[in-house]
Amino acid sequence: MAITQVAAYAHLSAADIEALGHELDEIRQDIQDQRGTRDASYIRRTITFQRTLDAAARLTIAMSRTRIGWILGTTGLAVAKSVENMEIGHNVSHGQWDWMNDPEIHSSTWEWDMAGLSSQWRYSHNYRHHVYTNVLGMDDDVGFGVMRVTRDQRWRPYMLLQPLQNLLLAATFEWGIALQSLDSECARAATRAEKITLTKAMIRKMVRQAGKDYVLFPALTGPRWRRTLAANVAANLLRNLWAYLVIFCGHFPDGAEKFMSAVVEHETKPEWYLRQMLGTANFDAGPVLAFLSGNLCYQIEHHLFPDLPSNRYAEIAERVRALCDKYDLPYTSGPLPRQYLLTLRTIHKLALPDRFLTATSDDAPETASERKFNSPNTIAAVDAGRSARQHGLRSALRAVAARDDPAGSRPGQERRS
Repeated sequence: MAITQVAAYAHLSAADIEALGHELDEIRQDIQDQRGTRDASYIRRTITFQRTLDAAARLTIAMSRTRIGWILGTTGLAVAKSVENMEIGHNVSHGQWDWMNDPEIHSSTWEWDMAGLSSQWRYSHNYRHHVYTNVLGMDDDVGFGVMRVTRDQRWRPYMLLQPLQNLLLAATFEWGIALQSLDSECARAATRAEKITLTKAMIRKMVRQAGKDYVLFPALTGPRWRRTLAANVAANLLRNLWAYLVIFCGHFPDGAEKFMSAVVEHETKPEWYLRQMLGTANFDAGPVLAFLSGNLCYQIEHHLFPDLPSNRYAEIAERVRALCDKYDLPYTSGPLPRQYLLTLRTIHKLALPDRFLTATSDDAPETASERKFNSPNTIAAVDAGRSARQHGLRSALRAVAARDDPAGSRPGQERRS
């Protein structure tokens, strides 16, 4: 089952966790003190670039008469939509640029180019997901309510179709996020009238979004409306697939742990930091891929500091990785294709009932708990590591891997260092 005692799982003392939290607070304060013209210029340049690319792509689609022109225009539009969705919309809605006091780039005023309302998304994402990351029954993003991604989720017969559900969710990701956000907001609404108001607001946004993409822009191109409509459909599909890929690779590869609700009952800020580090995963990316992913290739850093400017995550990552080395914690990362293949393995494997699965519910690649360290052989190996001054989770995981496979570590743990 999922982790019930974060400190025990991490093999850190209360003093270690407090010290780790203090060092993470120092990183936050350093970045806050450094915020200024460089960061403001970055987000303004990004918005200008995105809007210019969007306009150029739409003109290319409308004016080009060749297939190559259509492909270039559609690709450019998909890139513009992806940048608007992740590097701008997602990060602005987190309040990363609120310190600028610019009403155009403020979390309370930004409305993104997506089917869902950003105001509804901010509650389901900024609060329920980021405060209760990977806590079962509290974080709606654990499987997004339609998929089983940990053995703690009860298997039901319809989950046999989970591989197909995964494909459908990927293709319609913006609509799935919109409905999830509405459901989360309606769940906290006090009255039926409030739920109706929220639903009407969502329907109006969906109608506006669909009307813009599938009626207005095609109509503006006159007789060539079919060509424009096809381009808009393709661009939205590509944007959905890319957003889905980035989000899933940050939350469901091996090493992104899940937690029982008991862990948050008396959770301190340092313990919250530690849970974010254990519950998320990065993927390796250079500057271009990082920009296209909204810098969400640094998912660990984003969950530690969701309201710090995304252009700072690369430098923050160097310091976070150093802390992982210092406290003997895994820094879960790997190439994007590998992280997605691990995610797909979980999705396809957990479509089956538990009786067809081999690993235990406490020591599977996608589902682990502190009980995985309870066997006599593992305890002896961990104690040996402690005597060599290696006493954190990373060394404990290596001890488990050596127990399971003396010739080498388990594939799912290779890059967790």
